[in-house]
Amino acid sequence: MSTLLADASTIARRNLIKIKRVPDLIVFTTLQPIMFILLFGYVFGSLAGSGNGQGYREFLMAGIFAQTIIFGATITGSGMAEDMQKGVIDRFRTLPMHPGAVLTGRTFSDLLNNVIVLVIMTLTGLAIGWRIRDGLLKAVLAYALMLGFAYAVSWVMAYIGLKVRAPEIFNNATFMIIFPLTFIANTFVPSENMPAVLRTIAGWNPVSTITHAARDNFGNLFALAPGGGAGGGAGAQQLREQIEYTWALQHAEIYTLAWIVGLLLVFVPLSIRAYQRSVAR
Repeated sequence: MSTLLADASTIARRNLIKIKRVPDLIVFTTLQPIMFILLFGYVFGSLAGSGNGQGYREFLMAGIFAQTIIFGATITGSGMAEDMQKGVIDRFRTLPMHPGAVLTGRTFSDLLNNVIVLVIMTLTGLAIGWRIRDGLLKAVLAYALMLGFAYAVSWVMAYIGLKVRAPEIFNNATFMIIFPLTFIANTFVPSENMPAVLRTIAGWNPVSTITHAARDNFGNLFALAPGGGAGGGAGAQQLREQIEYTWALQHAEIYTLAWIVGLLLVFVPLSIRAYQRSVAR
């Protein structure tokens, strides 16, 4: 274990130094979510009805967080695909290091990148009026769940990155999967208002549950309701039952944790095995 951690920290430093030397990587990674926050918040917010644009921006933030960390996790796969194409992985495999160190270091450095992005997005959200309304501890839980899910998805992307033939193929393939996955969810609009088939898919989509868990822990769950769902009582309970129309949404944190554990149990060993069998392309 000590060898794994030492070797993984070396690989993580290598990836972080690359970001330092090519600051464009972090600049464009953070500009896109800021653009989404501003455009979606004000353009879509204008469709939310008179006087409810602020409520939509509060509703939106958890969805933007979820979408961004999932797209951020794809950096792992594109980085692995690029290293495979350039023969860097072959050179790593000749070194006396733990077989899981390259992937662990890669996923950990990309997790740190997601932390930076979340901080910048949080500051942007606060600047446009979004607020954390349910206490600091619940907010920390929301961020921890999102980062845990992003870390698990990073291992999925690492496996795909080791299997595809070029970074361009990886980028196109993952975009075609992740884009609809993040939109057939409650990220940008309430999923309970979708057509029946999409509503069912969205209700069991892990992107919906991570968004729902974050929205609930931030205290923004009823942001689109008249008066923000304030006052509690039977009205708030009825709204919650309408929003949580599947078991997955009713137990969003447990369901999300199950996905995190499941993805790690499956894709960590698969990725390490794919790394050990990899050859230069």
